[in-house]
Amino acid sequence: MESFLTHWGYAALIVCGFLEACCIPISSEITFGFAGVLAYQGHLNLALVIIIGTLAEMAGSYTSYAVGRVGERPVVERLGKYALVTRKDIDRAERFFAGRGAWTVAVGRMLPVIRAFISLVAGLVEIPAVRFGILSLIGTAIYATVFSLLGYALGSTWHTVSHYVSVGSYVFVVLVVVALAGLIVYRLRELRRENAAAPAARHES
Repeated sequence: MESFLTHWGYAALIVCGFLEACCIPISSEITFGFAGVLAYQGHLNLALVIIIGTLAEMAGSYTSYAVGRVGERPVVERLGKYALVTRKDIDRAERFFAGRGAWTVAVGRMLPVIRAFISLVAGLVEIPAVRFGILSLIGTAIYATVFSLLGYALGSTWHTVSHYVSVGSYVFVVLVVVALAGLIVYRLRELRRENAAAPAARHES
């Protein structure tokens, strides 16, 4: 992720922001945090990081919203499995919506994990597109600003930190890879369980 952002700059920011908002499992915290570090180092402009990153996420957010709005629940569940999105993920986001109203979009877009699925659910419950866009923009802009500024603040100690943890970073990478592999395996199992349970549920009904 860091190498991609370092070499491709704003283009990488656009790709990562768009895909993450389309429910692809990419860490937006790392995306905006390290983009902030690059801004501190002079490779990127902090204001442009926030603006471009927010617009990229908005494009992905509207894409997810459109899938939920046009395709409805069956299509969302069918397409979601390719991004390792389970029915439980959708149910969790829907429960987050329940009783809280449309402002849940703004709040949800500021929360890790939930933010990736909130746009899908907003489409499913048919929040008006303009209202969704305004609320999503508020939450996304705040989120992008906070993590970009955190990365920018960390930039002053980046070289010092990287010098002392150069060896530890390799261990960290291994741990992250193992954790991601475990997460993927877990989600695949969840999807298989849901797919196996679906025929039985239809038979009982």
